[in-house]
Amino acid sequence: MAASEEGRSARKHTAIMNAATRAFMANGYAGTSMDDIAKLAAVSKQTVYKHFTDKEKLFTEIVLATTDRVDAMVDLVADIPADAQALEDNLTRLAHQFLTALTQPEVLQLRRLIIANADTFPQLGAAWYEQGFERILATLATTFQRLDDHGLLRIADPHLAANHFSGLLLWIPVNKAMFHGSPQHTQAELDRYAAAGVQAFLAAYR
Repeated sequence: MAASEEGRSARKHTAIMNAATRAFMANGYAGTSMDDIAKLAAVSKQTVYKHFTDKEKLFTEIVLATTDRVDAMVDLVADIPADAQALEDNLTRLAHQFLTALTQPEVLQLRRLIIANADTFPQLGAAWYEQGFERILATLATTFQRLDDHGLLRIADPHLAANHFSGLLLWIPVNKAMFHGSPQHTQAELDRYAAAGVQAFLAAYR
């Protein structure tokens, strides 16, 4: 019986998280109520409060839960081989996957939601950045240092180089999406940004 109750509780917790994510993405933090979330999750408002003491705690858990998705990207970034002949191809392949992952509509929506509430929840925004994108940059910096050690790149400041690499890729599609409210790029454009970004990066650092 206890195990069955724990299973039901876990399913309700997940349902509330999923419903809250949809509601916050669609209506923003201020435009979403616990009543809205309860209706979407098909549970009572009392059940929502039983799992999450208030809307801020629920919002915080949803935002920080997304940082787990970064693990696959961190592994990908760390896996660039020190192969001089295939360096441009390997970086271009990474750039394609990097761009595809970080320009998904739900990722851009979450980014916009966090930025919109950064004044209200500055510590949450900082935690999301540090546990998410900053982890990718740190791994990328370590990878670039390794490539420098093997003589494939010339890098004095690996962390700055990691920011340059990501900036060359993300500046256009992410800024367009932030200001337009939705992705504005095609896959062909992402392919072009990936190739051009890697070429610019290697012109500066190879």
